[in-house]
Amino acid sequence: MAKNSSGAGKKLPGIFSRYQKFVVAVLAFLQFTIVLDFMLMAPLGALVIPQLQITPSQFGLVVSAYAFSAGLSGFLTAGFADRFDRKKLLLFFYSGFVAGTLLCGLASSYHLLLLTRMVTSLFAGVVGSVSLAIVTDVFALEMRGRVMGVIQTAFAASSVLGMPLALLLSTRWGWNTPFFMIVAVGALVGGLIQFFMHPVDEHLKRHPDRSPLHHLVQTMSNRLYLQGFATTGLLSVGGFMLMPFMSVFMVHNVGLPIEKLPLVYVITGAFSIVSGPLIGRASDALGKFKVFAFGCAVTIVMVVIYTHLRVSPLWVLTAVIVGLQIGIFSRMISASALMSALPKPSDRGAYMSISASLQQVSGGVAAVVASLIVVQAPGGYVLHFDTLGYVLVCTTLVSLTFMYVIDRAIRGAPSASVRS
Repeated sequence: MAKNSSGAGKKLPGIFSRYQKFVVAVLAFLQFTIVLDFMLMAPLGALVIPQLQITPSQFGLVVSAYAFSAGLSGFLTAGFADRFDRKKLLLFFYSGFVAGTLLCGLASSYHLLLLTRMVTSLFAGVVGSVSLAIVTDVFALEMRGRVMGVIQTAFAASSVLGMPLALLLSTRWGWNTPFFMIVAVGALVGGLIQFFMHPVDEHLKRHPDRSPLHHLVQTMSNRLYLQGFATTGLLSVGGFMLMPFMSVFMVHNVGLPIEKLPLVYVITGAFSIVSGPLIGRASDALGKFKVFAFGCAVTIVMVVIYTHLRVSPLWVLTAVIVGLQIGIFSRMISASALMSALPKPSDRGAYMSISASLQQVSGGVAAVVASLIVVQAPGGYVLHFDTLGYVLVCTTLVSLTFMYVIDRAIRGAPSASVRS
């Protein structure tokens, strides 16, 4: 068949063309830089606070401002997201992200660092949503599980490869060195996109002439889209509730020596790099909702076990976290692939932007709520951590119900509407 303007060669279902393999690889590297930049700031606190002579509360504001600014930018650009060639839109916002990251590395005071982190996140908050819209345009629904599986491994790769290297550079040459590393990798990725990615503009032929505000309102008022937004929010809330307190819980409740904490993250991250593509392949072969349901079941079992752990050997803790990672990744990858079929081609940019904003905001809200539930005793022991587990179980069950409705709606919709 002929190739469309997005560059997606319409070969047999399940067979990737050389160009499609290139798109997957370049978007995975792009996601790696975005995730690493987001995750990097928190562990750099021990170096940044004394170097810039700031307080822990000021540093906390630097970290949290990034998430909320990213969420705001995605929402503000949603109305415009489907009015441009997605390649050009991606290059514009990714260039802004790289420039902002460079400014972060050059920041010499608290106020400059706060400002540059907010600028960086304003661009980064849109890059992820545009990338997902490109995936939806370039790949058929039957292939998106594998694509999402590869792209989602960027989270694990940033922990296993990116974070150790970045921290090593920061301890040898200063806290700002990792930002320059991200700029170098980002410049390479941007060049590959500029010179080798095809235009992604097929959606412009179907996009009616309407104002950005009208487009935003129409997208947010679509009942099926609202179910997708609600599911995205619930999945983000569940994941971000545990994350801020996992390391403290492992050290003080499970008895993990703090010097072995990086080893746990390296092992589980490496396992995630291997399992991500396999889960994506299973989503395409067995059905995305089935894999999502499997992920929910595993998540519920493992989160209950994990949040009730007492002093345990390293191998037990690692096995439990690996099982939890399987459940979480199965939900993330299958949900991303399945919900990519929800928006019409002319709404994909707006839908993905709003969805990305909800992820950021929901994650921030979840972290705040979790901090109100969890109490740390004077000796460091974490109290009420099991309550967070019960909340995650509830959000998982509700999200499973929502996803069942979404799956039935997609199966029953004409192929030209939501399955394209």
